[in-house]
Amino acid sequence: MNELYNLYLQFPHICTDTRNITQGCLFFCLKGDNFDGNTFALQALAAGAARVVTEDKMLAAHEHCIVVDDVLHTLQALAIYHRQQLRIPVIGITGTNGKTTTKELIMTVLSKKFHVTCTQGNFNNHIGVPLTLLSINADTEIAIVEMGANHVGEIADLCHIAQPTHGLITNIGRAHLEGFGSIENIITTKRAIYEFLIRHESIIFINDEDEILRKCVGKYRQLVKYGNTPDSTCQGTVTALNPYLGVQIDDVQFDTQLTGEYNLINILCAVAVGLHFGVTLPIAAQAIADYQPQNNRSQLDLQGSNVVIADYYNANPSSMHAALINLVHLPDSHKIAILGDMLELGEVSDEEHQKVIDFCLQNKIQALFVGETFARIGKQEAQTFETIAELNDYLSQNPIQNSTILIKGSRGIHLEKIVIPQK
Repeated sequence: MNELYNLYLQFPHICTDTRNITQGCLFFCLKGDNFDGNTFALQALAAGAARVVTEDKMLAAHEHCIVVDDVLHTLQALAIYHRQQLRIPVIGITGTNGKTTTKELIMTVLSKKFHVTCTQGNFNNHIGVPLTLLSINADTEIAIVEMGANHVGEIADLCHIAQPTHGLITNIGRAHLEGFGSIENIITTKRAIYEFLIRHESIIFINDEDEILRKCVGKYRQLVKYGNTPDSTCQGTVTALNPYLGVQIDDVQFDTQLTGEYNLINILCAVAVGLHFGVTLPIAAQAIADYQPQNNRSQLDLQGSNVVIADYYNANPSSMHAALINLVHLPDSHKIAILGDMLELGEVSDEEHQKVIDFCLQNKIQALFVGETFARIGKQEAQTFETIAELNDYLSQNPIQNSTILIKGSRGIHLEKIVIPQK
């Protein structure tokens, strides 16, 4: 490992995809279900990689190839070794909903005072976490590492790699039930970050309003609490929702480019982390005001006479419920929801989709439902479409005008292909 780490210090940029080769990088030949990076080892060198880490024993004599038994394990071991050299705060983030938005808000706030390295996009798995750690350089003063999971035990594995000094769980809800099997397994998996931090007597940032999270930390005392409870050090109220969210914390107004009352707790979290590291409320407010959501996470888009809330990066029962409650609370006179199937729910899929339909009916939300599950269970009581093409045909003949439109569903339904006709 010493030899490989010295090469990493010489060539500190890591690549795993020949389409993104940079001159002088270290290329790791990862394998997946449908690809084998080892077949691209020589191509990576030709494209400019300085060294290649591969499992191809035929390349053992090549001076620029490092042959190992398991490339992924080697990548993770290199990341752990690099992490052990660092003497900076590393903030670990996991949760069912809001991980990426919260991560980006924290980064935005902390960047007002520190040089921050954080997880890019949703690189939050057994490959993404090592890549994030290996992107930390000598200039980094604080690192933020997002950790995702869809199977039991994954957060414990990622904590072993990232070794956070601070951490938080945004929330624990019903998602990826196909992989987890039960909500109890989700709780067990997510709270592994608490268990790691408690073992190392580290700081936990906690939403003090969340009963599940409070139970997970038990009597642990190294807590920074946020949320509207008497014990919280960071509390706030919603001052605007039209549709941009406004928040007041103490006597400071936070104007945002976020939609959804559910983002209040994400903002309180980011501000609590900022305050802990010495970022003042006025500076945090400036940072939050500058933040623009991306990748269809509660993004606002003006399309003709309509205001579209694009919130279809992903969906599960808890995030769908929060988005619909926010739609109900919006003051707009004409609102409509276009909702896609929620995937990876396993045996509770029909039950959870029925709950969404029932909520819309009970709250008199005008809704269009798209996807095989919604179409199958809701055809008698709701306006459903099996495919996006069917929905687009309907919209072309029945254009929506002067409305606020929530678009929410799982990525696999491809709601980005919806066409809302303009007049």
